[in-house]
Amino acid sequence: MERRCWEIEQNPRKEMNQDTFWALIQEAKTACGQDMDAMEAYLYNQLVSMGPAAAEGFHDLLQAYEDLADQYGLWDAASIIKEHGCSDDGFIDFRAWLIAQGKEVYMNALREPDTLADVEPYGDCCFECLSYVGDYAYEQLTGRSAYDEMEHDTFRALREELAKDLVYRDGIQYPREPKDLPQFLPRLCEKYGGPERFQAMPAAWNFDLHEVRRLLDQGIPLNKPLKKEKGGGMR
Repeated sequence: MERRCWEIEQNPRKEMNQDTFWALIQEAKTACGQDMDAMEAYLYNQLVSMGPAAAEGFHDLLQAYEDLADQYGLWDAASIIKEHGCSDDGFIDFRAWLIAQGKEVYMNALREPDTLADVEPYGDCCFECLSYVGDYAYEQLTGRSAYDEMEHDTFRALREELAKDLVYRDGIQYPREPKDLPQFLPRLCEKYGGPERFQAMPAAWNFDLHEVRRLLDQGIPLNKPLKKEKGGGMR
């Protein structure tokens, strides 16, 4: 009988680090393709077999990579790809979907969001359950939540360490008016509606665009939520 992608043999790996994280993502993507339910199950079973430390480490790494992709220029890219725009919760789920495409796609999207024109969209570009799979595995093994175990100082240090490997496109931190998107993201705009769409489109997600830009120009950090708890609420 052919083995389904989420039916795994005992996993000899125990340590969770950046390389292990991206290797697991790639294995799941290769095995399950665009079947996000199967990919979630694959990762869950792998993490349970690796033990609680690995499950917690995967959870923390995924949350950190989601945070590092929390850039307005990438949010604009998501709003272009998604026909009806992208809400704040939708952008969290988009970032999880982006991570599920693998390290190369993720890194390229931060370096140049317009490279997402080369990526096939599916599942409305949302993968909410990926954000929770490490927590599900950790809770199965320990009875505790990985969210509750997360120490803010440790998480901040992890995020800073991961950021050393990232290259951001100049200006990715700024939101833009729709009419300015064809200049910033020409390939995405051409693929998803053409320039005319953006001349007529209102700012669908960012109603404080000018105020946000002013604060960023002044170097004032914006207190955006780090992550979403299970069920869709903000944590």
